[in-house]
Amino acid sequence: MPKTEVDLQDAVDGGLFEESHHLDLKKAPNSKGDNKELARDLSSFAVDGGTLIIGVQENKESRTFGLAPQPLNGLPEKIEQVARTIPDPPLNILTEEIRAAADDGTGYLIVHIPASPVAPHMVDNRYFGRGDKTKYQMGDAEVVALHARRRNTEADTLALLRTEMDEDPLRDVGAQSHLFLVAQPTAGRRDMCLPITGAQDWNMRLHTLISRVQKNQTLRAALANHGFSPDLSHAHQGHRRARGVALSSSSLRSDRTHVADGSWGEEDVIEVQLFEDGGLRLFMTRLSDNLNRQASENEEEQVLFDAGAVIHTRHMLELIRLVSEDVGYHGNWVLAVGANRLRGRRRYSGQSYFPSNYRYSADTYEECTGATLAELRDAPGTVTRRLLGPLLRSLGSEELFTEALTDDG
Repeated sequence: MPKTEVDLQDAVDGGLFEESHHLDLKKAPNSKGDNKELARDLSSFAVDGGTLIIGVQENKESRTFGLAPQPLNGLPEKIEQVARTIPDPPLNILTEEIRAAADDGTGYLIVHIPASPVAPHMVDNRYFGRGDKTKYQMGDAEVVALHARRRNTEADTLALLRTEMDEDPLRDVGAQSHLFLVAQPTAGRRDMCLPITGAQDWNMRLHTLISRVQKNQTLRAALANHGFSPDLSHAHQGHRRARGVALSSSSLRSDRTHVADGSWGEEDVIEVQLFEDGGLRLFMTRLSDNLNRQASENEEEQVLFDAGAVIHTRHMLELIRLVSEDVGYHGNWVLAVGANRLRGRRRYSGQSYFPSNYRYSADTYEECTGATLAELRDAPGTVTRRLLGPLLRSLGSEELFTEALTDDG
């Protein structure tokens, strides 16, 4: 990928530029019609991923390319705005600026469009795909096939989630509801995270990543009115595991058996696992607790901590992003969230100690989605909403977490 204007000129001189299934070259959009055309281009690349270089122009008659530096002031923001407002559903992209040697405020913009986990995307109620060199309007059969492929990916992800839920180390302990999160890279090598898991100081490196999650000011602002215990910092005890490593609270042994010592809070367990292939897992047992109050049937009532689900999901999405950057993985992820022991339980309603009136009507919850690295960076609230929205709406609490479920801009 070119990094300087000289790189771009060398590519032009060497005849290396050619519009293809994964590359397009354009001038900056200047009108409303240009914006719509750009949105169609971005949407077409989102099926398989691609790159758009703004500032390299084709001479249609000679079929050659030349540099045409564009004003950079506000250009990245304009391209991102088009990507987020015109396609349906919105797109997240990554941009890189290359300044012209003339240093006159002009230059070039490299726009990376990751393969979208929710492709295809519509513009003006039409789906667009990418052919050998240009975009085209997709037919019904191709759209149906893409949706089927996405459902297959989701089914595989849910199978991973159900395996984690079946292997719950506290499935026969206590009465609390448990939270599970599964994340898997879609195009990672089998040893993708070996630089972390295979390092002598893996424990410190994983602790450092978790510390960075908790110090992230943007994330703290999104969760400003919500706190929860246990959080990721309670996973302080390191274990080597089959094909990976883990940090857990002290009541979970290295073989994932639970230590019941009779102490207060012994049922409260949290664990983060990182595998060599890049897979991450979260296990947290305190998704519900009793408040030492008597229910109508004179029994202790477990209430659900929906804030705990939101906080841990946002924290794990940030951890996934940091792991991606640490090992140099820029591909997509598949994610799933699950919970058990939910039937008949109501959400905790804060300091009033009065739960809401909505009792959850199923015993388990499962939801999955895909996410690009661009989404993990710029739209983690949107990803969280896709994962937890159905649960929160059923509990009547989605609007209470607006800041955590949306993204600036």
